[in-house]
Amino acid sequence: MPTDEEKKERLAKKYELLDPDVRLMLRVRDDNAAAFEELVQKYQSRLVGILRHLVSDRDQAEDLAQEVFLRVYRARKRYVPMAKFSTWLFTITHNVASTALSKRSRRKEVNLTNSPSGTMPTRPLDTMAKEKSALMPARQVARDEMVEMMRSAIDQLGDRQRMAMLLSKFEGMSYQEIADTMELSTQAVKSLLSRARLRLKTILEPYVENGIIPGVIASAEDDENS
Repeated sequence: MPTDEEKKERLAKKYELLDPDVRLMLRVRDDNAAAFEELVQKYQSRLVGILRHLVSDRDQAEDLAQEVFLRVYRARKRYVPMAKFSTWLFTITHNVASTALSKRSRRKEVNLTNSPSGTMPTRPLDTMAKEKSALMPARQVARDEMVEMMRSAIDQLGDRQRMAMLLSKFEGMSYQEIADTMELSTQAVKSLLSRARLRLKTILEPYVENGIIPGVIASAEDDENS
């Protein structure tokens, strides 16, 4: 009967053999700077893309991606491959994004409390769309408007729904890989994705059917279960 340590060693060996990125990270563990640079080049744009959807700000997404890689480098000496490298990397990404969103939420609460009107100033999507239409060809406006609608719809998902959807659609992760990344059960991931798809459909339906730019559709149930 193999011991826990022997099982751990076998699993590490399995991922070392199967995943070239694990092999790169093991070289990083041995202080190989070129291997770290290779991993950064491979994953940086993907991380920024995921984080941009999560925090809705390009500059902050780039800063957070740097924070992720900094954590990867700091953890190099403790690294043991218990999963695919991408799963481990996006677990760190999920944690970094969750911390950033939590801090932002606390700042918003303070700002709302101190705001005379009790609301934050916003710029309606229909106003932005009208401004764009005056400056761009119709085809470009339509394309940009749809991108804006998708981004707006994704932004309206709960944080966990959004992360699960991004990992599923953008990274092509399996239910199990998403579960490992987000530290959830596979059933919880399936439930998150099911609710996310339903919510996106509800948000985008007025736009798809009638060209109506959707506002924020609040749902207490989604907020509670996101």
